[in-house]
Amino acid sequence: MRDGLIDAGGATLYWREDGAPEGAPLVLAHALGLDHTIWDAVVPLLPPELRIIRYDLRGHGRSSVPPAPYGMGALVRDAEGLMDGLGLHDAIFLGLSIGGMVAQGLAVKRFDLVRGLILSNTAARIGGPNVWERRMETVRRSGLSALADETMARWFSRAFREEGLDLPWRANLLATPVEGYLGCCAALAGADFYTTTASLTLPTLAVAGTEDGSTPPDLVRETADLVRGSDFALIRDAGHLPPVDRPAAYAALIATFAARIAHAGPREPQIRAHSHHDHDHDHDHDHDHDHDHDHDHEDGRGKNGPQGHREG
Repeated sequence: MRDGLIDAGGATLYWREDGAPEGAPLVLAHALGLDHTIWDAVVPLLPPELRIIRYDLRGHGRSSVPPAPYGMGALVRDAEGLMDGLGLHDAIFLGLSIGGMVAQGLAVKRFDLVRGLILSNTAARIGGPNVWERRMETVRRSGLSALADETMARWFSRAFREEGLDLPWRANLLATPVEGYLGCCAALAGADFYTTTASLTLPTLAVAGTEDGSTPPDLVRETADLVRGSDFALIRDAGHLPPVDRPAAYAALIATFAARIAHAGPREPQIRAHSHHDHDHDHDHDHDHDHDHDHDHEDGRGKNGPQGHREG
């Protein structure tokens, strides 16, 4: 393991590297109000040949806290600066929630940096300006503690919360700098990647959790459908943060996706031309039985489309 701080241009980002120093890169971007530790249970379960880089978004964790508001373009530039600074290219970029929006923006802007996308518990648009304005007003008036109960209820299943397993993540949320939280809320309020994400053609896996109250399965599936040839996987009993509540199933999906696009093998510029998987085909079922790969699951299509509903 090694870690450090890097000047990404508009912010100084904390990063941590695990796995094989010369391995194929996997970059992990976390959700709003959290930090790089959401990946702690997953990283040890991933293929050892991967070079795993996780980082704290601006305004979160150990990264610097520029004055709010932020734009989604700034968060994408942060990811660019991180990857350029660490010499990362041709990576799998896994983004969860707001991290998944960063992933979408980065893939459109810097094809050289991203070989494959994992869009986890995210959408082309999450909520709308009014939702985020109300959220920001609550935080300005009463602090993050005013959001804690409802946020835990959206993120985790009742069973998970009844066992008190949400408590470390409640503490993580409450430790987030208010300025950073507000800044990223502003970025979410102004972000709509519907058109740009629909232009993507690189290998993509979208992941949803059956118990996710922030980005429910229908919303994630709608976003997956924007990307031609993408795959969709539904993890049973997972909430908004599968790396926290279903790490083994989540790690298995990542490993299978990396193997499917030959991420640990030789780099071939045209690999994208033959690595898509049509929605008419299910995933293999023999590697992990804890997640549901049915492309026509009971949640169906969201009535409002990917711009539609819910919040982080």
